[in-house]
Amino acid sequence: MENNSSKEHWEQVYETKTPEQVSWTQEVPQTSLDLIHSFNLQKSARIIDVGGGDSKLVDYLLEEGFEHISVLDISEKALEKAKKRLGAKAASVTWIVSDITAFDPVEVYDVWHDRAAFHFLTSPEQVEKYVDIARKSVSGYLAIATFSENGPKKCSGLDIRQYSEESLRTLLQNDFEKLSCITEDHTTPFDTTQNFLFCSFRKRKPV
Repeated sequence: MENNSSKEHWEQVYETKTPEQVSWTQEVPQTSLDLIHSFNLQKSARIIDVGGGDSKLVDYLLEEGFEHISVLDISEKALEKAKKRLGAKAASVTWIVSDITAFDPVEVYDVWHDRAAFHFLTSPEQVEKYVDIARKSVSGYLAIATFSENGPKKCSGLDIRQYSEESLRTLLQNDFEKLSCITEDHTTPFDTTQNFLFCSFRKRKPV
């Protein structure tokens, strides 16, 4: 899907559907929080939530006292929903409207978190751009969740790319060292199950 049509798709989704009407909604993003906690970060760490939409991860990170949080999404309407929910706290967050493959970061991040954005990149060119941007803009850790090989083949009417622990490790191994991977069943708001692969990685130090 080209950038413009992809943006139109996600703006339509977030304009017409409530959190209870989309499969990815989580009341508490516990596994993402657990991965971020495992990095033993200072509260001053720079964290970006890629494809964050109106996820509540930012709510919990703010509540825990993290001071430098960015949320990126292709959908401006998704971020508007998150801002409205956070109220005055939204001013403490950097909001970025961008297709991740066109993202040009102006800072370096200690943590790059992505739950369910990466697997929408289905062409080798898109995947290569994503990995290249992460390589250049991450100094610390990646926390990535995709549909596993036992997960759905589509989401929100779009094709996705499934990953195994090995395929994700191989894709990132030149720049990031795998720390851990787990699979997890996510129960959607409408009581279906999606199997996710959650993996954490650490940036390799230059030789």
